[in-house]
Amino acid sequence: MEQMTFSEAEYQNKKRKTRREIFLERMDKLIPWKQLEKKIVRYYPKGENGRPPYPLSIMLRVHCMQLFYNLSDPAMEDALYEIESMRRFAGLRLSDRLPDETTILNFRHLLERHGLGKVLFKEVNKQLEKQGLMMREGSIVDASIISAPSSTKNQSGQRDPEMHQTKKGNEWHFGMKMHIGVDSARGLIHSLEATGANVHDITVAAKLLHGEEDSVFGDAGYQGIQKREEHQKRTGVAWFIARRPGERRTLSEDHQRMETLKASIRAKVEHPFRYIKQVFGYDKVRYRGLAKNKSRLYLLAAFSNLLVARKELLV
Repeated sequence: MEQMTFSEAEYQNKKRKTRREIFLERMDKLIPWKQLEKKIVRYYPKGENGRPPYPLSIMLRVHCMQLFYNLSDPAMEDALYEIESMRRFAGLRLSDRLPDETTILNFRHLLERHGLGKVLFKEVNKQLEKQGLMMREGSIVDASIISAPSSTKNQSGQRDPEMHQTKKGNEWHFGMKMHIGVDSARGLIHSLEATGANVHDITVAAKLLHGEEDSVFGDAGYQGIQKREEHQKRTGVAWFIARRPGERRTLSEDHQRMETLKASIRAKVEHPFRYIKQVFGYDKVRYRGLAKNKSRLYLLAAFSNLLVARKELLV
């Protein structure tokens, strides 16, 4: 057994847990590690030549922490050297060979290359369905803008060609849109798409519905959705789309109460956006292009679902 270092001894004897420790302990319990590792292992290098690779379990945990705290590859490497609670979460010791920024980058590229972000997202949802937490009766659709750098002061001298600008209210925004479909019972994300910010919400809605809904909720941006060709075959679906603010003021008292009820159900879709953009800090893209950002969003959506359902899962 290796001797404990001074930093490890001091860490064990400290008087209180930090918020980071509490959060990492919670995520450690929530994430189905073994099931996720099984989805990656066939693509993970075996290390026949040269230096053996880090264990998959360590690299997956490091990657998850990188997403939890929205860290760059060099910042993640520094955190492993500096922060004992993050080393413990990854299953590492300061005396171990710690992953460098290139190793962290290569693991992220592995996930992106094989489309594993979406695979892991689906696996988390599969585990939630097994526990009866993912409902299929109703869906809520919505979209949120994730900003991107609008400056051309970069190596190419151009903006990201896959990012676009759009006007929201009286302000212009440049970046991408994250479109999600969530179940109307708990607000768990079951579908996700990424587009340029200039793509209208209603044109992506068909990709956010799984086809088993008996009701669909959306804000005023989805007005007229039931008339579109791609939804004509959806029989027996009740469409609860919000009225526009100017129209609401002319409604009777009963109809205004109905709008309030629709809004209270629709509010569940804001919880995943809060986790992704505020808790995980992904309100601005980190990479160029939609594909890399979408791969990241799939995992953030999976983490968001686990946090939304944490009370039931931790019981």
